[in-house]
Amino acid sequence: MARSKQFTFDGGAATYIGTAILGWLITVTTIGIGYPWSLCMYYKWRSKHTMINGRRLRFTAGGFSLIGLWIKWWLLTLLTLGIYFFWVIPSLNKWVVEHTDFEDEVFPDESDD
Repeated sequence: MARSKQFTFDGGAATYIGTAILGWLITVTTIGIGYPWSLCMYYKWRSKHTMINGRRLRFTAGGFSLIGLWIKWWLLTLLTLGIYFFWVIPSLNKWVVEHTDFEDEVFPDESDD
């Protein structure tokens, strides 16, 4: 099977391990409340090392933008005895995609003018 020329990834083990350890420490020391921040760290690492057609990705969200959804998802998962979890994964993926842009994109509210 041929390798894609449009999609490349240049991340390494050292930066991944560092991100994973820091994310784990944040999650454990906050008794799970910091998990949204850990997820955001991971997605920032992944997007920082991903290129599509020569354009690097950028993950734009932080833990505060996920915490409300995270609490809602946990409550609904508990109330439905775990059934809602099947909706959490697609919702989380949708949230990640909606907060991922190309690094070289400039939006009106982000310009230095």
